[in-house]
Amino acid sequence: MSVKELALLNRDVSRQLHARASKVIPGGVNSPVRAFKSVACDPPYINRGKGSHMWDVDGHEYIDYVGSWGPLILGHAFPDVVEAVEKANRDGASFGACTPIEAEVAEEVIGAFPSMEKVRFVSSGTEATMSAIRLARAFTNRKYIIKFEGCYHGHADSLLVKAGSGIATLGIPGSAGVLPEQAQFTLALPYNNKTAVEEAFARLKDQIACVIVEPVVGNMGVVAPASGYLQFLRKITEQNGTVLILDEVMTGFRLSFGGAQQLYGIKPDLTTLGKIIGGGLPVGAYGGRNELMNMVAPLGPVYQAGTLSGNPLAMAAGLATMKTLREHPEIYAQLEKSTAQLEGGVLKMAKGHGITLCANRVGSMLTWFFQKGPVTDWDTAAKSDTQAFARFHNRMLERGIYLPPSQYEALFVSAAHTDGDIARTVEAAGHAFSD
Repeated sequence: MSVKELALLNRDVSRQLHARASKVIPGGVNSPVRAFKSVACDPPYINRGKGSHMWDVDGHEYIDYVGSWGPLILGHAFPDVVEAVEKANRDGASFGACTPIEAEVAEEVIGAFPSMEKVRFVSSGTEATMSAIRLARAFTNRKYIIKFEGCYHGHADSLLVKAGSGIATLGIPGSAGVLPEQAQFTLALPYNNKTAVEEAFARLKDQIACVIVEPVVGNMGVVAPASGYLQFLRKITEQNGTVLILDEVMTGFRLSFGGAQQLYGIKPDLTTLGKIIGGGLPVGAYGGRNELMNMVAPLGPVYQAGTLSGNPLAMAAGLATMKTLREHPEIYAQLEKSTAQLEGGVLKMAKGHGITLCANRVGSMLTWFFQKGPVTDWDTAAKSDTQAFARFHNRMLERGIYLPPSQYEALFVSAAHTDGDIARTVEAAGHAFSD
């Protein structure tokens, strides 16, 4: 089937739903990337998922490499997770009160992440990072924070900062509605650049409350830490009395059972986690050693609350997910094998068709960049040919392969992806490159 013929596949119901949504929801979406604007494509409306596949309202089937942006490591509608949620729902979806399962889930998380002695559940990754930074500022009694260009830590005001030029440029707002006064204490530095961090600490001695970092970046596409970089961040923060926060919202339980910190041998002061600990349901968490966590209300002066924090549905789904991962450690070896095959297969297809393409992968997180590479930070990621990516994305979508609708997002392989899924995806890439 030619691309022209594929483009004629009927998506009328999706288009009608998007037109309806656009009248009552900004842009028709509740999260901007869903609008598919960066790939100039009408978004399909999904109504069902099972294993590694999804179906849209027009009846088209896709092999899904988004997985709700990472947390569906076991695939869609994993039976144990479905059963756990259904049982919890029959008993009551929300109480705004203490429930028995919260401590059990906390013990499971702490068992996987030895850097945590206590953990607090929230309802999103944004809440987790926002709360961790507030806690770090209270603990150190300092104002400044360091984040890194291309790392996304949610949409809290102080984190929506546009990177400036220079080594240690103070943050300026990256979104309308964020006041300069709120962003001025955020330093956005180039990722994987030790010198920039050293100069920031020299310039603002005893003033930096925390360094927050994605240990493996997933929000400018996948970018791994350079050799020794995370160890460097651990050392310099310890030397300066600064809190090190590893944002493992994306990498926690994804790259290994103990996340990126287990993979790289790093012990942060605070860790943030996301929807994977809720089996894909809305949840987040932040945790660390007792000295910090005992400052959180009601034990201490750092206030944070939430009616749906630790809600029974998310706790049940998360516990089922984490137990499966703990009891079946072979899942991670399977993910490594499948994702490596996918990475190499598509690169081989690109080379055979004269397409300039490079790839970054850590475990089951992967990005193909439409450029020569290497990609090591935001400046190098930004050299990618986004129009070439958009064409590739749309051609793959028409062939039933659902990729993230942005050059600067990671794709995720799940335990549900089969060898057949991988082979079909590589074959589709070959056709997409030849069109």
